[in-house]
Amino acid sequence: MRREYRVVLTLAVLLCSLSISCQRVPEHRYDLKGKVISVDRDRREATLAHEEIKGFMEAMTMPFTVKDDWALKVLEPGQTVEATLVIRGDDSWIEGLHISKTESIPPISGATPALKAGDEVPDFTLLNQDDKRIHLSQYRGHFLLLTFIYTRCPLPNFCPLTSKNFSEIHRVLQSLPASAKKLHLLTVSFDAEFDTPAVLRDYARRYINPVSYKDWEFATGSPEETKTITTYFGLAYRRESGQIVHSLVTALIGPDGRLVHLYTGNKWTPKQILSALR
Repeated sequence: MRREYRVVLTLAVLLCSLSISCQRVPEHRYDLKGKVISVDRDRREATLAHEEIKGFMEAMTMPFTVKDDWALKVLEPGQTVEATLVIRGDDSWIEGLHISKTESIPPISGATPALKAGDEVPDFTLLNQDDKRIHLSQYRGHFLLLTFIYTRCPLPNFCPLTSKNFSEIHRVLQSLPASAKKLHLLTVSFDAEFDTPAVLRDYARRYINPVSYKDWEFATGSPEETKTITTYFGLAYRRESGQIVHSLVTALIGPDGRLVHLYTGNKWTPKQILSALR
């Protein structure tokens, strides 16, 4: 009996170890070279205007999480850096930095929100994924969770993470009866030149299954419209050599149309949002 028990226990341990090994998240590493645009030491982020990363993405400007403590202390705008970009599941970071020459770089401006908690949000208008005009006042009576992305953002822990968090919240909404749904989701692209309503519909299919825009819409507007709206919430972005430098902001707006809370960066969770609704 004891022998049979030992055999069963051994098999259980083997199966457990196999299960753990099978669940290991694959890691991909890429050479990266670029220019430092800005540094946020509190969030451990450096925004880089980088060259093409062969086998992964084209040249663009993106914020990266910096793993090395020493590098985070000395990084400054204008520096040219070489590093290793590591992608592991839903996470990514740069490490092994080599820093060289420094050039003058103007700071990103407009990062101070025009609104604070309790302020009424202006009744802005946008164009949704169905090519129809929408406006803020139509969501009165429900909470509105509003965020900003651009669909070509490739790093898993930036715009894709925001959309993944929205997807998790959306799944919770679908499990609730209509009378209990207190929240509407709105994702706004600030890349108006590329993110047309058709592009936004394709993007939505990555995160909504089956596709339905009843509780989650995607929208964009003219460059002037999106610039005005992002200024309300303190989203900073600019184009540089055809690329986009940007921050991350998500806003919770109350049923009365007033700002409840601003979530900056990528550290907030779906649980935080759902708890705030209670």
